[in-house]
Formats: sequence, C-alpha cells, structure tokens
Amino acid sequence: MNEKSFIIRGNICYSEAREQLSVTDRGYLVCCKGISRGVYPVIPDEYRDLPVKDYGDRLVIPGMTDLHVHAPQYPFRGLGMDLELLDWLNTHTFPEESRYAELEYAEKAYQIFVDDLKKSASTRAVIFATIHIPATEFLMKQLDAAGLKTYVGKVNMDQNCTDTLREKDAEASLDRTAAWLRETAEKYPNTRPILTPRFAPTCSGPLLEGLGKLQKKYGLPVQSHLSENLSEIAWVQELFPWSSCYGNVYEHYGLFGKEAKTVMAHCVHSSDREVELMKRNGVYVAHCPQSNINLSSGIAPIRRYLEEGIPTGLGTDMAGGANMSMFRCMADAIGVSKLYWRLADQSRKPLTMEEAFFLATKGGGSFFGKTGSFEEGYEVDALVLDDSGIRTAKELNTKERLERYIYLAEEGGQIVGKYVAGKELLLS
Repeated sequence: MNEKSFIIRGNICYSEAREQLSVTDRGYLVCCKGISRGVYPVIPDEYRDLPVKDYGDRLVIPGMTDLHVHAPQYPFRGLGMDLELLDWLNTHTFPEESRYAELEYAEKAYQIFVDDLKKSASTRAVIFATIHIPATEFLMKQLDAAGLKTYVGKVNMDQNCTDTLREKDAEASLDRTAAWLRETAEKYPNTRPILTPRFAPTCSGPLLEGLGKLQKKYGLPVQSHLSENLSEIAWVQELFPWSSCYGNVYEHYGLFGKEAKTVMAHCVHSSDREVELMKRNGVYVAHCPQSNINLSSGIAPIRRYLEEGIPTGLGTDMAGGANMSMFRCMADAIGVSKLYWRLADQSRKPLTMEEAFFLATKGGGSFFGKTGSFEEGYEVDALVLDDSGIRTAKELNTKERLERYIYLAEEGGQIVGKYVAGKELLLS
C-alpha cells in the first residue's frame, strides 16, 4: 500500500467556503496517494482496505499556510516592538540580516527556525531569506529535508539600505539572482524559489525591470511588501513620482499578478486605485495583524478585500510579529477586525472565527494550489490537535473546542500529528 494512502479518524473540521465550517464528529478522512477522497461518517466500501490512524477524541484540521515570514529575523523576535517600521528596519532588521554573510551563523540560526517551523501549525510557508546566496541555499535545503512545502526568496536590494546589504548595482543583483535560480529552480521537491524584491524603496527601476524579465523567463511567483506604513508610501511616491500608487510600481515592471502569481504583505493603507489593481491582477494579500500592531502600522481592511474577491491569507511576519503561531495569528486577525469596525468603518463587520480559520487554511493555502481543505481533490495537509490540556468543566461541542483552541493553544494545546501532502512528519 502507498505510504500516502490511509484514513485518519477523529473530530474533523475544515472550510468548504469562507463562512462555512464543516464538522464531522468521529469522522474518517480518506487520503489516497496524498490526495483527499473526502470526509465520511463511515468508511466507504471502496476504501475499507486502507489502514486507519485513529486519533480518538482529538481534533483534526487542515495544515496552515504562513503567507509571509522572514526567516533571518527569527533570532530577534520580540525585540524592538516600540519602534515603527523604518526605524525598526534600521535598528534591528538590517544589522541582523547582515550577519547572514557568515555562513556559520546562518546555519545555526536557520536550523533553529526550521526546527521550530516543523513543530508549528504551519505546513506551508512563503519565506524571505536575505541577499546571501549560500545562506539562502542552506535554508532551502533544510526546509526541503523537513518535509514542509515552501517558497523561499533570495532578497534583492540595490539602494536605500545599509551598505552591508546593498548589492553593488542592479546588474550585479540580477546576475546573482539568475545564478541562484539556475542552481535551485528544480533542485528541491518541497522548496521552490520565489522572486523577492524586498520592497520598492530598496530596489531601483533597472533592478525591478530586470526582475520582471526573470519572472517571464522562469515563470516564478513574486513576493514583496505593499502599503504597510504611511511614511513608506510617501517615500515610494518620492522615488517613483510617475506612479499612480505603490502597487503601480510593481505592476509597471511586471511583478504584480497577471503573469506572476504574487503575494503582497500588509496592504494596510491601500488606496482605491491600488485595491482595484490587486483585484484585477489577482494579487494575494498576506494579512499580518500582529506585526501591524507591533510596528504601529495600522489595521488592514480585510473585510473589504474579502468582499472585493481579493485572495487573502494570513502571515506571521516574524519578527514584526513576535511568534510563528498561526493560532495567535487567527485570534489577532479577529481582534483587529473588531477595532477596524469600531474605530474606522462600521460598514465593515468584524471577521468571524470561521472566516479567520478559512484565511489560515484554505485562503492562504490556495497560493500553493488545492491545499488547506479536506474537500475531495485537495492535498492532505493535516494537523491533529490534543486539547485535553486546556481544562474546563463545561461540555463543549467540536466547533467550540476548535474556537477555544485558536485562543488558548499556548495554554495547554499540543500538535500530536502533522501531515504534509499526505506524508506524516515526525515532530520529536
């Protein structure tokens, strides 16, 4: 029997639509060659020969996708949270990322990051590395060996940053990126490259233009930052005065959806023009609520993006966000949406638990294809949750247990099983 063909039994929860949570108590998730064949109250006759992994009364949910995380920032998470974005970059981020020129340090730091990510709720992630190719390749190798499905980007920067992170010029940056792509494009089955202009202020026009050409040549996805901070937006307008909005800079150079599957982090202060560009080009929004709080950036209007049909998921944005818990990310997304509704626009109702769960699973997972749900035809990324350590005298149904786990995961919850594309990962 194929090692990726089996049945998981437990209390199964998954999103079928943004506001629709499917719950099957003591149900059976059928996985054949890594692909879901559906969830059933009893095992269908055609699958009775498959081995059953019975997790008793535990919760079984889809794996989660972290749409935006900075691996090299993991060592200083929880520091500098009294600063705004641009000061925080200069004080903490750029000095730390400069250390990744030293491969010995990079290997130590990235191994810690990968070990912790493997044990987390994330089964897939879209990751920033640094400008340093040896360190970036080490990160890709470790993530691939861990069995996680990821995109990893070698960062491009040729202006407006510390000298130790500034690539010589656009030509040098593009040559190094092309060499990295030739080395890694097909090297790792689980880890793929993604083009990564850090953000428009640190990339010259010629560099962005060259990255657009590399995208067309290799057919790669793109990740960057968009409209996170008001000072940043004003800076972009000064650097690219011809642009109609921040997003128009990326669009002008072929790095904003359409041909390139694109994820933009934050989108806190996107203008009407920018929202229309995102919608037209199918650009993903990576909503990073904890980071937006910590760096005083603001509150992204996620309800608007959902109503506009813009594909949206969640990101931890470490180290702007202080930890890699996607459960915390869901809780924060609900919380800041309530503040947005109360303080900014009462026509935009807060997110529900079902919607936050959708964003963490099926919403963000769609960046990787058919992942993040247990519907038939989806890759089986799954988490098995033990909530017995979160004590209560109250009788709870399965949906209530899931909601409580989202808020109280760190209080006594445990991930006791993790599967990626039908393959079980060993967490110890």
